[in-house]
Amino acid sequence: MNRIKLTLAGAVIGTVFGGLVVATPAFADERVCRGTIRAVTVDDVRVPQGASCTLAGTRVKGNIKIARNATLVARKVNVDGNVQGEGARAVSVVGGAVVKGSVQVKQGGAATVTSSRINGDIQLDANRRYLRVNSNRVGGNIQIVGNRAGAQIHRNAVKGNLQCKENRPGVTGSRNAVGGNKEDQCRRF
Repeated sequence: MNRIKLTLAGAVIGTVFGGLVVATPAFADERVCRGTIRAVTVDDVRVPQGASCTLAGTRVKGNIKIARNATLVARKVNVDGNVQGEGARAVSVVGGAVVKGSVQVKQGGAATVTSSRINGDIQLDANRRYLRVNSNRVGGNIQIVGNRAGAQIHRNAVKGNLQCKENRPGVTGSRNAVGGNKEDQCRRF
């Protein structure tokens, strides 16, 4: 309430003296990660280009973004938003992690999502290194599309669809419980 009064007061004073005062919105704090962040609560996390970041028991109230050629290892994290990597060297979400949004790794290197709960989707698209998606509970879909170094998908419980296509070499997998459809390269898993 005090912040609103100050902003309104500033606007009135600025108008009286011939100027215009524009209030800027408050943004969540973004924590840049190089190294390790342990069991603390942060807003958003960004792993900058070429950096390596380990999150160990960290609670993230927003999103985790991994930049080009950066590496993330997220173990036992709790993320209210998404984990997103585009052009990342490697992304690992493991060891009891909980992601309330989706895990999206596109046009990067390796990706591993194991022993975690993902409320949204797992999307691995056009990556160049080996992918692992094992022993997860997924509220949405698992989509593995256009990757170039192989992938394994084992023992996942998926409420949505399991979709795999255009991966070379193909995908291996077994014992996935899928609420929707198993499609294309994943139809027998």
